[in-house]
Amino acid sequence: MYTRRMFPVAGVLKWTRRHIFLFLFLALIPVFLFDVVGLKWLHVPWLPLGALATAVAFIVGFKNNASYDRLWEARKIWGGIVNASRSWTIMVKDFINNDHAKVSLSEVELFLVHRELVHRHVAWLTALRYQLRKDKPWEMYLKNKQSNIEFRAAKYRVCEDETPIEEAIKPYLSEAEFKAVFAKENQASQILGIQSKRLKELMNQGLIEDFRHMEMANMLVEFYTLQGKSERIKNFPYPRQFATLNYLFVWIFIILLPFGIMEGFETIGNHILEDLANHESQTSLGHLIQEFIAKHFVWFSIPFSALISWVFHTMEAIGENTENPFEGGPNDIPITDMSRGIEIDIRQLIDDTDIPEPYKWTNDIVM
Repeated sequence: MYTRRMFPVAGVLKWTRRHIFLFLFLALIPVFLFDVVGLKWLHVPWLPLGALATAVAFIVGFKNNASYDRLWEARKIWGGIVNASRSWTIMVKDFINNDHAKVSLSEVELFLVHRELVHRHVAWLTALRYQLRKDKPWEMYLKNKQSNIEFRAAKYRVCEDETPIEEAIKPYLSEAEFKAVFAKENQASQILGIQSKRLKELMNQGLIEDFRHMEMANMLVEFYTLQGKSERIKNFPYPRQFATLNYLFVWIFIILLPFGIMEGFETIGNHILEDLANHESQTSLGHLIQEFIAKHFVWFSIPFSALISWVFHTMEAIGENTENPFEGGPNDIPITDMSRGIEIDIRQLIDDTDIPEPYKWTNDIVM
């Protein structure tokens, strides 16, 4: 899925609002103990914390790169499906004719053959996107699951969650084919198998000559290849050992961060006090206010600590939400919309009737 407009800052803040409050709270506790309770020893040297921050930044960057590669590969695969579908339709339209037919068909009968093959291809697209939308144990990972469920419920619907696959595919297959497809587990593979069998029948009837049959069979092989590439991304997640350790390292850094930057803000406050001590009007109201702020300057570490924590955690969350590009999240590949676009395109190529309208989405989210 994707949004037509740039994702607003307000949306990002709303998405991460719970963690923002948590980061502020985590930063408040050590500052309270440090400044109010008087535990001045309660801090961590910045040097080892800085080394940890560098390591965390590297591993977060590595995960985000790997997650983006999975997303971009998925987009390229479905771009290939778009192109291959158009090529298949042109072959169906131009290769299947009466030039070598044993028994010539009328124009209407040829059109029905063309429509049968194109509709079966739409059934394959439908079966494939339903398979890719199925939930896997590693998808919608626990730490991001609740916010994604809330966003989905408020902003959009996933068609594959609301319409059964049988209802979506039935208009494109005959009754016998429908029963045969759903008697097996992988419906998309079965549909391509039926498509291949039908091509052989047409070749035996002389409606497709040998060379053209070979070219169309190669297109079916290409569809199998693209399906397999999609299934590879769907069925093999980003390695959980990397994802889990990355999550753990980020939270270790977030917890230690407030303890590491307090001393720096305390030092700034002491420098301000030294400057104020040399000031001439030490009894003025402004001087007293500045002195109070300087004595408690360590409290300014809270928003800075929360900001840094938010940046690291949000980058980690972006990688987590990007690694599974078919699960139906708001930033995943819009395979439902792409499938409908392919259907409209290829059915128009054969001058089919009753062509469906493009999907209409709400809140600028395309699924």
